[in-house]
Amino acid sequence: MTYKMQAAVVEQFGKPLVLKELDIPEPGPGQTLVKTEACGVCHTDLHAANGDWPLKPTLPFIPGHEGIGIVTAVGAGVTAVNEGDRVGVPWLYSACGHCEFCLAAREPVCAEAQFGGYTKNGGFAEYIVADPNYVAHIPAYLAARDAAPLICAGITSYKGIKETQARPGEWVVVSGVGGLGHLGIQYAKAMGLHVCAVDIDDGKLAHAKRLGADAMVNAKDGDAIAAVRKATGGGAHGVLITAPSLGAFKQGVGMTRKCGTRVLVGLPPGEFPTPLFDVVANCITIRGSFVGNRRDMAEALAFAADGNVKADIELQPLSAINSVFHRLAHGDVPSRVVLEFAKG
Repeated sequence: MTYKMQAAVVEQFGKPLVLKELDIPEPGPGQTLVKTEACGVCHTDLHAANGDWPLKPTLPFIPGHEGIGIVTAVGAGVTAVNEGDRVGVPWLYSACGHCEFCLAAREPVCAEAQFGGYTKNGGFAEYIVADPNYVAHIPAYLAARDAAPLICAGITSYKGIKETQARPGEWVVVSGVGGLGHLGIQYAKAMGLHVCAVDIDDGKLAHAKRLGADAMVNAKDGDAIAAVRKATGGGAHGVLITAPSLGAFKQGVGMTRKCGTRVLVGLPPGEFPTPLFDVVANCITIRGSFVGNRRDMAEALAFAADGNVKADIELQPLSAINSVFHRLAHGDVPSRVVLEFAKG
């Protein structure tokens, strides 16, 4: 007897996802099957469904790279997980494990890396086939709905803060208090850092204050760079740009203290000018950060399990995905949407 599952499928780029009844996949050797409890919705999913990036997914495919669920079956040779484990199937679906980048714990940039919900079917479905060597191990007492945003937005913002190399007691700017930024503030505070939140929305800045930010600056009010430099005593030791805004990218150099590091995780289209004299004369480092490795994932989840970090979430059923995508495209999602699946 063949059992069926519900899934949201991209059949044509730029078109609504199609809710379909598909066969539940079977895990092959070295694979595991996960019954989805919850899956976060990320802006990357929207880019995937629209075919926005040069390397497009192969149609048809199932998006979703923040899937959390219970292992229900394992293939031959699997030892990394057991049936009954709660795991997450993240953006980094798998990697080769032996190239120079994998050996240096930089597996997200492995040339053979596969990505959940992009090159591999993801979590907008009731079951996911996963590579057990790359799943996230969800700590006990961390609910699936709360864990879902952390295996993408959480690890990305946490790794970005780490890449600034700011030390406890120093200042970091978090530019953009959205899905990534509101988590970045919490991680930075848990890591002993002072935080200056920057955004163009006073409501988000008020939320940043509630999350523990020590200073708030509206990027549209007067000279935001001067305001940040005053608040931080000469500029931040680290600047994390989560906002998908070229203006924020440009502004970040002036907010960075001499010998500080500016980390870019937002992905706006286009290019931004860089004041080379300021970068060179002030010894500023500009660094891109792409998600994070498996150790980063474990650390990011541990902060949440200890109660230091919690994503703002809005729960929706899988059937609402096209409405969620429409809202996401129009900037009408103030928190992270999590698709919650029926138990049973």
